[in-house]
Amino acid sequence: MTRRDSLWLHPGFRLLWAGDTVSQAGTFVGMTVLPLLAATVLSATPGEMGLLTAAENAAFLLIGLPAGVWVDRVKRRPLMLRADFARAALLLTVPLAWWTGLLTLTQLIVVSLLVSVATVFFDVSYQSYLPSLVGRAHLVEGNAKLQASQSVAQVVGPGLGGGLAQLLGAANAVLATGLGYLASGLFLLRIRTPEPDPQPHGGAPLRAQIAEGLRFVFGNPALRAITLCTSTANFAHTVVVSMQVLFLTRDLELGPSGVGLVLALGGAGGVVGALTAGFWTRVIGQARAIWLVPLVTSPLQLLLPLSQPGWSVALGVAGMAACGYGVVVYNVAQVSYRQAICPDRLLGRMNATVRFLVWGTMPLGGLAGGALGELIGVRATVLAGCALTSITVLPLLLSPLRTARDLPGQPAESHHV
Repeated sequence: MTRRDSLWLHPGFRLLWAGDTVSQAGTFVGMTVLPLLAATVLSATPGEMGLLTAAENAAFLLIGLPAGVWVDRVKRRPLMLRADFARAALLLTVPLAWWTGLLTLTQLIVVSLLVSVATVFFDVSYQSYLPSLVGRAHLVEGNAKLQASQSVAQVVGPGLGGGLAQLLGAANAVLATGLGYLASGLFLLRIRTPEPDPQPHGGAPLRAQIAEGLRFVFGNPALRAITLCTSTANFAHTVVVSMQVLFLTRDLELGPSGVGLVLALGGAGGVVGALTAGFWTRVIGQARAIWLVPLVTSPLQLLLPLSQPGWSVALGVAGMAACGYGVVVYNVAQVSYRQAICPDRLLGRMNATVRFLVWGTMPLGGLAGGALGELIGVRATVLAGCALTSITVLPLLLSPLRTARDLPGQPAESHHV
C-alpha cells in the first residue's frame, strides 16, 4: 500500500480515529478510577465489586441482539453521537454527587449500567460504520490503527487514572472519562464523508431480523469458532478484572498510583500488538494470526496470580503484557475478517450478534468473579480466571482455521451459510 492509498490521508477516518483515541483514553481512566472509588472510598466487598463489573457490561447481554437490528435501520454516525453525549452526561453525575456528599455504590452501579447501554449502540454502530467510511480494502489498516489507539489508551489511561485519583481523588478523576466521551462526539460531528442511507428492511419483524443475524454467525464455521473462543475468553478475563483492583491493592499492597502504573505497563503489550498485527497477518496469514498468536501468549497470564508484594509484581506485569499482545493481534485479524465477509445490510446484526455472544458473557464473569472472591478468596479467583484464559483458544484449534493460512475476503450473503 502506497502512502497515497493510506488512511493517513482520509479526513473522515482521521476524525473517527481522533475521536476514538480520546474516547478510549477516557474509558481506561474510568476502568481504573471507578473500581478504585468503589474499593478505597466506598469500601466495596468482593461481591459488590463483581456486581459493579457486571453492570459495566450488562447491556450487551440485555439488549445486544435487538440493538443490531436498530443499528441496521438508521444511519450509524448520528447514533454514535447520541451514545457519546449520553455517556458523558451520565459519568459527570458521579463527581457532582461526590461534591454534594450524595455518592453511593448504588449510583455507581446504575451509572455503569446506563453507560453500558450507550456503549452497546456506539460499539455496534462503529464496527458497522467503518466499512462504509474507508472501504473494505482498508479494513485491516483501519482496525489496526483503531486497535493501536485502544492499546495506547490502555497504557496511558490507567496510569493517568491512578495519578489523578492519587492527586485529586477517585471521584474527581471520573471527570476525565466523561470529558473523553464529550470530545469523541465533537470529533465525530466534524466528519463530512457521506454515509449511505440504510437499506430498507421491508417491514420484516424484529424477531426475523435477529434470527437472520444469528444464522449468519452460526452458519459460518470459522465465525462460529471465533465467537466461542472470544466469549469464553471474555468471561475468564472479566473474572480476573472483577478482582484485579482488590488483588493489586490488598494482596500486592499497591496504592492508587501503583495500580495505575501496573495496569499501564501491562497494557503496553497491546500497543506492540497493534503495531505488529499487520506484519503477522502478512507473514503467517490471517487465519494463523487468529489462533497461533493467542495460543502462545494466553498461558503467560498465569504469571499474574503468582506475583507477590515487591519485585515479583514484575511477573504479573509481564504476564499481562504478553496476554494483551496476543489479544490485540487476534482482534485485528478476526474483526477485519468479520467485516470483510459480511454484506452491508447485515453488518449491524452480525456485529450485534457477535457482541451479544462475546460481551454478554462479561456480566456473568463479573458475577462469577465476585462470588468466587467471597468463596475462595481474591488470589484464587484471579488464578482460576487466568487458567481458563489459557485454554480458550481450543475452539479455534478444532475449527477449519487451524489448517488454513488466509481467509476469504468477499461478502457472503446470508442464504449461502
